[in-house]
Amino acid sequence: MNMDELFNKLLLLRTPGVGPAKYNALVKKFGGADDVVTAVGVDGAVRDSVMRELDAAQKLGIHYICDTDDCYPIMLRALKNHPPVLSVRGNIDALCRPMVGIVGTRHATAAGMRITGDIAQKLAEHGNVVVSGMAMGTDTAAHRGALQVGGNAQTVAVLAGGVDVIWPLENESLYWEIVARGAVISEMPVGVAPLAQHFVIRNRWIAGMAEKLILGEADLKSGSMTTARFAIEAGREIWAIPSHPLDSRAAGPNSLIKTGAAKLCSGASDFFVAEKNSYQMQKNEKKFADENSVLDALGTIPVSETVLSEIAKKTVSEIKAELVVLELQGLVRKVDGGYVRA
Repeated sequence: MNMDELFNKLLLLRTPGVGPAKYNALVKKFGGADDVVTAVGVDGAVRDSVMRELDAAQKLGIHYICDTDDCYPIMLRALKNHPPVLSVRGNIDALCRPMVGIVGTRHATAAGMRITGDIAQKLAEHGNVVVSGMAMGTDTAAHRGALQVGGNAQTVAVLAGGVDVIWPLENESLYWEIVARGAVISEMPVGVAPLAQHFVIRNRWIAGMAEKLILGEADLKSGSMTTARFAIEAGREIWAIPSHPLDSRAAGPNSLIKTGAAKLCSGASDFFVAEKNSYQMQKNEKKFADENSVLDALGTIPVSETVLSEIAKKTVSEIKAELVVLELQGLVRKVDGGYVRA
């Protein structure tokens, strides 16, 4: 993305009343951000503001990525009305790896913090990037757990304000650790303080970036539950960590488990056993489909192993192995000239 393209996109996105949905509608109508700016025009104050933002970003070492760039989070790109431009501080490579979101209450219990940190660490050890919102409590435990693993690109923080605005201030040291060994991102202009309405949008992007979302302790009416609902709407796989039913912070995850909206996660081992089982199931489904493709090629007229090999685009050895299985199942039989359906 060249500077002119970035400048025009920011001109539109920084215009009052223009969010991702309006931006997409304008681009669809006129053909591109530069075409929109030419056709509609942009207020001079907005132009000056964008120039100041770009100047500040350069001084602070902040980069911008567009949804057409290779490094734009692939899962977020698939989300309807995703942010066309993100500002990034830190390691852009962190955005190119598989991501798992972890969210939960700011007022987490010691046990909740411990299990969250353990899960995050194990996820990072297995090559996942842990995504969260850098809030106190669960978010902090998730980021710090991932940072226990050596190397870079272990965790990504999605902020509700500008990417340079540290919030909460208590997490200043965590912010700089993430910048050094992961990435901090935002769709908001540089220098903008987070407002209440920004956190809902931030939560949607966390859900959108993640392939899977893990919900820790959370009240029923909480931002974390909103994130979980966004993830469900986006078709993401949801996991929830159960807790004591008399604690209101258990209501969120326990309700998702009870309704079947989330899988139960009592520790990192649950998560990885399920992944292993899912992988084995996919292998079994592929094997079943492969054997059926051979079966579909057979009828009452004998077909040789060589011809089946050409039809299924497999080696003769592979065809022979599949025919043995099908024959044992009583689905095919060998006759003069090849095989037929039984």
